[in-house]
Amino acid sequence: MNDPDTARYVSRLTRDTLALVLAGGRGSRLQQLTQWRAKPAVPFGGKFRIIDFPLSNCVNSGIRRVGILTQYKAHSLIQHVQRGWGFMRGELGEFIELLPAQQRMETSWYAGTADAVYQNIDIIRSHNPEFTLILAGDHIYKMDYGTMLAAHVESEADITVGCMEVPLEQAQAFGVMTTGDDQRIVEFAEKPAHPTPTYPGSDKALASMGIYIFRTDVLIEELLRDADTPGSSRDFGGDIIPHVISSRRVTAFPFRHDPCGRPAYWRDVGTIDAFWEANLELIGVSPELNLYDREWPIWTYQDQVPPGKFVFDDDGRRGTAVDSMVAGGCIVSGSSLRHSLLFSNVNVHSYSRVEDSLLFPDVDIGRHCLIRKAIIDRGCKIPAGTSIGIDAEEDADRFHVSDGGVVLVTPEMLGQRLHYVR
Repeated sequence: MNDPDTARYVSRLTRDTLALVLAGGRGSRLQQLTQWRAKPAVPFGGKFRIIDFPLSNCVNSGIRRVGILTQYKAHSLIQHVQRGWGFMRGELGEFIELLPAQQRMETSWYAGTADAVYQNIDIIRSHNPEFTLILAGDHIYKMDYGTMLAAHVESEADITVGCMEVPLEQAQAFGVMTTGDDQRIVEFAEKPAHPTPTYPGSDKALASMGIYIFRTDVLIEELLRDADTPGSSRDFGGDIIPHVISSRRVTAFPFRHDPCGRPAYWRDVGTIDAFWEANLELIGVSPELNLYDREWPIWTYQDQVPPGKFVFDDDGRRGTAVDSMVAGGCIVSGSSLRHSLLFSNVNVHSYSRVEDSLLFPDVDIGRHCLIRKAIIDRGCKIPAGTSIGIDAEEDADRFHVSDGGVVLVTPEMLGQRLHYVR
């Protein structure tokens, strides 16, 4: 993509593309983390929210016409987008529009991913894009959509599906495809019980990333057809893509490298264990996802807070952090952090120890606490002398413990009914 002519070609494509970000899902596998917020609004990486990643990919790719389709408990998501993503210039044709479910097509809620787009078909027509890019709002990755658009046009495809190889034992959670020599998709199965390997004998399968590029006229035709099909679940992966592979030119776009040439990174973070692991991976010396990359920044809204502070240097009462990330506004007072990630405005009081844990914004850890392998949700006030992640049976009585042993703590579990936007 370094050739000037190619760059201009991609630039023209991205300018004539409308991105629709599907951000209405609850993400129930994240348990109580989505009790008061949609999955795309869940904090990630110390200062971001999950939706910042697909939105940053759009902006960095040159796609500046974006609609965000919201539904489940969307207030914190809407608030975040309004505060952090209001820099588009309407007079230049740029926008990020929030598109809540609003009974546009007789029904009140989006019944599936395709139905969510169908219910906004009049808005798509009003913007009149040549291409429509459909994105999930709940995945963590860096991707240049311009490159995928160029491949879509060069292959003369009606639809292009973003995909990457995943281990065969994990492929049951995805749409799995088989392709021919020209990357044309010849088979597609949504969450198959027995996924087809990429090639005979392979231990990997080619899985859909939930990223679709449509010629907009094709998208509208297929949405109208699907809406008139009895028994359809109104889903792209479950209904539309399997139906069109025999009648349309549908190609795969393998995601192999991020925009800076590093091996492709993509995480679903759909479970407590996957979410905890993906966050703590960021602490590594050379993590797969590089948040310090200036060539492809992740944009977000952030509170205006002072730098993190570590105080006291006495024996047994020393503010320290080892192999950790600490956001602004945090005060680590005479306590120790090891392999942990603190979001904004966290207070850890004296004589406490935090290990292998995520502390969301506005968490307060009292004195003499021991926290291990935990996720502490926003606003929790951990009483002095509390131990978490030490006694599995005691944790299970009070909190949620994942299959991998991660302890999730929310204010409600502590008897703290906050009733505020998270």
